[in-house]
Amino acid sequence: MRLYSPDSFEKYLPEYKDLDELKDHYRRGGLGDVKVKKFLLKVLNEFLEPIRERRAYYEEHPEVVVEMLRKGTELANSEAEKTLDKMKKAMQIDYFNQWNEDYNLK
Repeated sequence: MRLYSPDSFEKYLPEYKDLDELKDHYRRGGLGDVKVKKFLLKVLNEFLEPIRERRAYYEEHPEVVVEMLRKGTELANSEAEKTLDKMKKAMQIDYFNQWNEDYNLK
């Protein structure tokens, strides 16, 4: 995952065309940590802004969160039930299912 996009340099550090050019200048000297950290902070805040907005939305709408958790729990329970059935069959301890099959009870 890349935090910066190619246009980040054009937007925040127009004197550099890309990350490699910035790295070269930093290694040569003359480019201070403060400038690099300010650039990183701007790019990071731009990256985090949509995440912060979604978090604020869910904070204002807890019923949406509860519904997502309920649906996720239902899905997890369904998958767990399937896994448990497979495990019981493999261990030959699925007595009720086996009896139903053996005696045509269903």
